[in-house]
Amino acid sequence: MTGQTSENVVASTWTKPIPPVEKIPAQADVVIIGGGIVGVSTAWFLARQGVDVVLCEKGHIAGEQSGRNWGWVRVQGRDTREIPMMLESLRIWESLKDDTGEDVGFTRGGCFFTANSSKELQSFEDWADIARDYEIDTRLINAPELKQHVRGSAIDWAGAMVTMSDGRAEPHKAAPAIARAAERSGATVLPGCAVRGIETSGGSVSAVVTEHGTIRTSTVLCAAGAWTSMFCHSLGINIPQLRVRGTVARTAPCESVLDGNVFDDRLGIRRREDGGYTVAHGSVLEHPVTPASFKYFLKFLPALMQEFKVVRLSFGRDFIDEWNMPKVWDLDEPSPFEETRVLNPSPTPSVLKGIRKNLDTLFPQLANTPIVESWAGTIESSPDVVPIIDSVDGVRGFHVATGFSGHGFGLGPGAGKAIAGMLTGEDAGIDLSPLRLSRFFDGSPIRPQSAI
Repeated sequence: MTGQTSENVVASTWTKPIPPVEKIPAQADVVIIGGGIVGVSTAWFLARQGVDVVLCEKGHIAGEQSGRNWGWVRVQGRDTREIPMMLESLRIWESLKDDTGEDVGFTRGGCFFTANSSKELQSFEDWADIARDYEIDTRLINAPELKQHVRGSAIDWAGAMVTMSDGRAEPHKAAPAIARAAERSGATVLPGCAVRGIETSGGSVSAVVTEHGTIRTSTVLCAAGAWTSMFCHSLGINIPQLRVRGTVARTAPCESVLDGNVFDDRLGIRRREDGGYTVAHGSVLEHPVTPASFKYFLKFLPALMQEFKVVRLSFGRDFIDEWNMPKVWDLDEPSPFEETRVLNPSPTPSVLKGIRKNLDTLFPQLANTPIVESWAGTIESSPDVVPIIDSVDGVRGFHVATGFSGHGFGLGPGAGKAIAGMLTGEDAGIDLSPLRLSRFFDGSPIRPQSAI
């Protein structure tokens, strides 16, 4: 990364020092656990409504998956349960620069799902029909038109499904900018402040216990990403969740071969604000097998069968670490969240090698363009690959927002608006009932629509 400015270095989000916490509020209307894009967006919308909100993050704001994802902001290909929230999110992204006073690199350049054959292209028609129902500008295009948008590819694609209103942004900039906007609106944002647990009175939330003291509150949102299931388990709450590891890289600034986002079964690629590309493998999902894999196997089986060809299972340290992780802990002693401030998995060398090979195959003119940074992130997934956003039965005032399954970056601002409405009782115009936690326990069929 020699010569790279800090604003382009993705890892600057999670490698900088965590600022010390000088003081925590004694009380708040709402306490949010987790400083990813969903947590900070919720804090922002609550603060703008005049709600006294405190956000506690054990490590860095956007230090985990919210700062490590592909940076796609798309409605194309979404599960129908996510579409209304995603459309609202796109509207928020459009004005985010003006509303926050910071440029997070959002721009519309289109999202292209390429097809290697006419049969594959025709298979996109089902989602294009859904798009028409929601008045989304999705359409199928032929090879000549695709070449106008994706220039110089060595692959003779049959065409693509495209949604030109879709866009992209810079993940390592977005959530921190929204967090700062939340602070300017009156929220208290506390990185380096792990929440160890909650206190209840009469079956209702009465406080959160942090490493720096107790904050009295009646309302808590757990938006802790990959840590949510573990945190909730310590409270006796069952959240079905598994982790997937994603390896990503970025290139140096180079020739412009596309303006938007392109997904092929070999490569996911998007143009970056700095003139380079963010690239990932198009057909690898890495799942480190852990005890939770066996616990939730049946619930995740439909998703596993759908993506069987691209899932790579690994057995190693992750299993042992989860096995040895305490299930409960004393709230007056350091918790597991203080022991591991940031989930920072290493990029997988074989996946990086595949990314390099596929990039050079698809775009030979980029073969001499160096990859200047690579990283990995931990994605939390739900059994049907759409979020869980709900209050929790049995603990009044406790809510969860998790299981975004790699879709959280694009959905984040819209999710934040919807969750703020859920917490305050204000109608945000987004129906959250399809995302209820009970769908995994009430006999409802688990049917993932899409894993992209």
